Amino acid sequence: MHDDIIIQAREILTKRLYRSESLGSPQETENFLALSLGDKEQEVFSVIFLNNQHQVLQYQEMFFGTIRETSVYPREIARQALKLNAAAVICSHNHPSGNAEPSCIDRAITTKIQNVMSLIEVRLLDHIVVGGGQTVSFAERGWL
Repeated sequence: MHDDIIIQAREILTKRLYRSESLGSPQETENFLALSLGDKEQEVFSVIFLNNQHQVLQYQEMFFGTIRETSVYPREIARQALKLNAAAVICSHNHPSGNAEPSCIDRAITTKIQNVMSLIEVRLLDHIVVGGGQTVSFAERGWL
């Protein structure tokens, strides 16, 4: 029963994400990502690709790892952004440990992604970490 509710909520938020003219709010985006990544047993790194009006072009789970880490390749994010003609991206990943606090490694890879994206004129709007029912936004913390 609980899994059915989560699946229904995920479907509703996914439809809303793609139907809306733009992302409704940072909280709506965080809710979608928490539902999409929160129950994963391994670390998953995803990207939301956006156009100039911040309409969703695509949500993609791009990199998969272990229970404590995943390898992230900024060039692959850039390649997909160019393929979709994206103007901006929002990155996200989960911490299966349940602690949403970003690590030093999370901050370092975010800087690398931001640098690569700036070379192709694609803005990194946020990096959201999901864990234990919580989310942490790099943008809200002033790290981007």
